[in-house]
Amino acid sequence: MKVIVDKKIPYLQGVIERLADEVVYAEGRDFTPELVRDADALFVRTRTRCDRALLAGSRVRFIATATIGFDHIDTDFCRASGITWTNAPGCNAGGVEQYVEAALLLLERERGFSLRSACLGVVGVGHVGSRVADVGRRLGMTVLCCDPPRAEAEGPEGFTSLEELVSRSDLITFHTPLTREGAHPTWHLADEAFFRSLSRPLYLINTSRGEVVDNAALLSALTDGRVADAVIDVWEHEPDIDRRLLQQVFIGTPHIAGYSADGKANATRMSLQAFCRFFGLPEEFHIEPPAPSEPLIRATSRTEALLRIYNPLDDSRRLKASPESFESLRGNYAYRREPSAYRILPIS
Repeated sequence: MKVIVDKKIPYLQGVIERLADEVVYAEGRDFTPELVRDADALFVRTRTRCDRALLAGSRVRFIATATIGFDHIDTDFCRASGITWTNAPGCNAGGVEQYVEAALLLLERERGFSLRSACLGVVGVGHVGSRVADVGRRLGMTVLCCDPPRAEAEGPEGFTSLEELVSRSDLITFHTPLTREGAHPTWHLADEAFFRSLSRPLYLINTSRGEVVDNAALLSALTDGRVADAVIDVWEHEPDIDRRLLQQVFIGTPHIAGYSADGKANATRMSLQAFCRFFGLPEEFHIEPPAPSEPLIRATSRTEALLRIYNPLDDSRRLKASPESFESLRGNYAYRREPSAYRILPIS
């Protein structure tokens, strides 16, 4: 069996070799029809477009993307061609939770945004959005949840419309997949009309997909004050992002909100499990991220402790100083551990 692997997927090397006869590593952007033609399986990330152009005429039977999102996979073509694919839903929920909580704490500390008197609107309440909603409640915020597909399936209780969420929220955070069709498309969900509908300036966070927020419309809304400030981790046209928007936002990072070591280990583990199930192989492997170098945190407050564990302003400063390095900053990111990997001791 031959497997082609995106070399940026962590914790896979040394494990997949025990399961396949031949393993070839490549950059995600370097997957070509010639490379995959005689492969049985692919392990990819979002940088590899898995469609007819790549897969036609190949013997690929299985694709694992070590990501939550799968809009880079042409699912219709795969279905028609008998190719099984799998993603890793919820794998990075803890990492995004960590990122968003840190961003909220920084908005309070650096921008004077009072969390306890604020209403948080969560758009998309799946694996990630549910955890972000819990963060808001834990911080004393009023939380509104908008998820039309869930509301249709489960009933309207506990959910609100996007229009009501926009009218009542002080901060809106997006956690939806990227869809262009169907009953509830999310492409440019926050567009010019969305920003024109705002009755007062609010804060915005996007860690879902860049195209969920119309970046040009957001820049305009920031410029004229309809949006008070923004935290943006995902961008349209990555890695060629709008540098004017980057300089305008409070925090701008290179698509790394979910890049915790814990989340990456989850994604690799889930991909390997699906691979083994598909090919009937024993699941005899153990994936665990390395322990933090300083697992004991002494701090005077929980806010201080969490921001010492991870402060997204550090990533933002690096990207703003060198926006042309977006892909390098993302591809060579030093995966952080989540708070559960630390022991926090209060300083009295």
